[in-house]
Amino acid sequence: MLRLGKIPESAIQDAKDSLHIGYGHTSHGRQITEGMSGLIDFANLGGIGSTYSENLFTWNSGGVNGALDLRDNGDGYLPGDLGDSSWVENTRDFLTQYECNVIIWSWCGQVSSISEQGLIDHYLAPMNQLEHDYPLVTFVYMTGHLDGRGETGNLHLRNEQIRTYCKANDKWLYDFADIESYDPDGNYYLDRYANDGCWYDYDSDGPVLDENGDGFPDDQDDRNWAEAWQNSHTEGEDWYSCNSPHSQPLNANMKAYAAWWMWSRIAGWNEDIQNK
Repeated sequence: MLRLGKIPESAIQDAKDSLHIGYGHTSHGRQITEGMSGLIDFANLGGIGSTYSENLFTWNSGGVNGALDLRDNGDGYLPGDLGDSSWVENTRDFLTQYECNVIIWSWCGQVSSISEQGLIDHYLAPMNQLEHDYPLVTFVYMTGHLDGRGETGNLHLRNEQIRTYCKANDKWLYDFADIESYDPDGNYYLDRYANDGCWYDYDSDGPVLDENGDGFPDDQDDRNWAEAWQNSHTEGEDWYSCNSPHSQPLNANMKAYAAWWMWSRIAGWNEDIQNK
């Protein structure tokens, strides 16, 4: 699962040289950027056996000093997340002001309650129209974060709707929920009602093992796959501490790896040829 080291340095550098990314998000979406920020020092110190050049994973708004150009805050960014009714208008305004060639928006919790038709009207159809209107821009789709409702919940059904649409229409997809469904060893937790905080063994009313009613499993009955993995592995070598809103550092680690994998692919890296 931790495949960061399989990306050639040249592919990462190509992404930094060619991509100009606009990223609209609120707190959950910060898991990606917080993870990307923490990755810089982690890789510099040889985490996961990294042999990459120093500061290879730098990023900032504007791509200053050779960093990846990723605008997510400060002057010149996409405000809000996909739950905002104005996200399409905000995208158009942003592209009028800034020469970005990649646009990615994240959800907060809105996929949990949106209907099948609502997802089409609010998200899939507008994204398709934006792609038509801006053919030189790569638009990245995203699934919503896990909510503890498992494989039969509306969140999973709508995420599957997004995945099916992207596969059928050859779209770029950052699968936020899929990353949260597996630990780095490939163990699966969605069928155990995992949520975005990496807690599992939930049911439709909340955590199964919540004896004191605080919304989380009790200390003696902890069910958090990220905490367990972190506790059984070495910080600074296998994983790194970083801010991860609503979740655990490992979740943000994995989202950062996935982000750089995607940036590299968008920039032209062919992983299939590389790994033959």
